[in-house]
Amino acid sequence: MVGTNLGAGRGDRALHIALTGAGLAFVVTETVGLAAAFFPEAWLYLFSAEPAMVATGSSYLRIVGPFYGFVGIGLALYFAAEGAGRLFWPVVAGFLRVAIALGGGFMALWLTGSIAALFAALSLALVVYAVTTLAAVKTGAWLR
Repeated sequence: MVGTNLGAGRGDRALHIALTGAGLAFVVTETVGLAAAFFPEAWLYLFSAEPAMVATGSSYLRIVGPFYGFVGIGLALYFAAEGAGRLFWPVVAGFLRVAIALGGGFMALWLTGSIAALFAALSLALVVYAVTTLAAVKTGAWLR
């Protein structure tokens, strides 16, 4: 829909479609993330009853789960930018996400030794991914 509207000279409508899709994706993925954060054992016991796995997985879902909505925003806007034929900034956002997850996660573990700090770095990576992609779309960088 984004590409069709851009081809028709309706950049305003393409932007509206992209942002609406991102909003819907946020709602769906955030709902899943919050459900996982509030009830992590319901999900984790589908895979194993090993106490260490359930404890670590629960910690992960409680810390990172509330940020899953940002994955929805980032991915929806990535595909909107793909429809526009402008993937530079969404790809940059993806690289930033990986760099923060790896580098920030490593630093968090190295400095604190805390798995919770690693999970916080992963959460930050999701926010940066969404915000970078959203900024590119909102400022029109994806249309140039």
